[in-house]
Amino acid sequence: MDTAEREHRRARAAELVDDLLERDVVAVAVTWVDHSGITRVKSVPVAGLPRAAADGLGASPVFDAFLLDDTIVAGRHAGGPVGDLRLHPDLDRLTVLAAQPGWAWAPADRYDRDGAPHPQDERGLARAVADRLAVHGYEVRAGFEVEWVVGAGGTDEFRPATTGPAYGHARQVELSDYTADLMSALADQDVEVLQFHPEYAPGQFELSTAPEDPVHAADTSVLVRETVRAITARHGMRASFSPKVTAEGVGNGGHLHLSLWRDGRNLFGGGDGWFGMTDEAEWFSGGVLARLPALCAIGAPSVAGYLRLVPRHWAAPYAVWGLENREAALRLVAGRDLEVRCFDLTANPYLAVAATMAAGLAGLVDRVRLPEPVGVDPADLPDGVRLPASLEEAVAAFEADEVLAEAFGAEFAATIADVRRGEIARFAGCSPEEVAALTRWRH
Repeated sequence: MDTAEREHRRARAAELVDDLLERDVVAVAVTWVDHSGITRVKSVPVAGLPRAAADGLGASPVFDAFLLDDTIVAGRHAGGPVGDLRLHPDLDRLTVLAAQPGWAWAPADRYDRDGAPHPQDERGLARAVADRLAVHGYEVRAGFEVEWVVGAGGTDEFRPATTGPAYGHARQVELSDYTADLMSALADQDVEVLQFHPEYAPGQFELSTAPEDPVHAADTSVLVRETVRAITARHGMRASFSPKVTAEGVGNGGHLHLSLWRDGRNLFGGGDGWFGMTDEAEWFSGGVLARLPALCAIGAPSVAGYLRLVPRHWAAPYAVWGLENREAALRLVAGRDLEVRCFDLTANPYLAVAATMAAGLAGLVDRVRLPEPVGVDPADLPDGVRLPASLEEAVAAFEADEVLAEAFGAEFAATIADVRRGEIARFAGCSPEEVAALTRWRH
């Protein structure tokens, strides 16, 4: 980032200050999501926003080595006390927070002190992979499904805050004021919600966001989760996004939807391939399918996630694809998009879109064909191909994958593996109940 760019950012931020003050904003939360999927923050008073936009906010690179419980791993390229980064808020995504009066929010891009992009900046990686697709003439649009459970406040144990049945309107009626406040806050923040409903597990809800640029889709996922958290707290309750809230429960997913576009046309429709796919949509999907075991280290990056990825729980633990098959890891929505169902919300959303796009791009380059679709519950097949049954298996697949290693770069990929192995060691010997309890409120 050169001097001219810094001064441009300073001037633009200065133009925003008066409007923020008129809207009673006193501070801006500048967030990034670490490799363990935890949203971290540095904040600045509104008057300091121009300085933050130009010069960044200081933050140690040690956060690249944080585990979900704030333990720091001594990794190969991260984990020490030396060094400094600068967090530069993206003013294009600056949002006044309806659920947190007095606050605005912006996602951060992380740079070193000399203005070079940090080699382990998650948001920057997502942008870089999207740019690589653009060089080939393609655009990806993405959106996330966000699932969470609402628990009664005042306890670390989970007690659902509603007794209404799965998918039941009674659950929504019982928490009508809460859900209305949530939908109102998201609308005020210009988040386009496609649909919202009670889900299967006790106290569980889900909402889906509209497709957008993949980096902004990840931004929106962060904004949605923090809005859910804030509204839930204001109603005296707690929100958990964990993939396994209780050891015996179903848990929360974090499904990623992607569509591939060229020249304004969605390539998942109007073709002569499977269910109307074009060749390019099939190649993209084939690339994702081929790398699902390695992608699990990114999209299902916690020990708790593998308590969720079990058969007959609609968690999609099989490395297969199918038309509207909700137990297949890849569900094709004909004419619209590809849903990656094995991911959960312990994932860093920027890494999830980056890794999945990299896999899809490799499929495009290599023209990877899809196998036959699966039109039944894969658990009923004698040769159903399971995804990794543990985080350790997923990490091994990630480290062996040359495409993802090239996309992440050696330093970034090594740190991802170090952090994942740190979590494996942290939970070694823990029972499923202990894993669920220790993960429940972290994300």
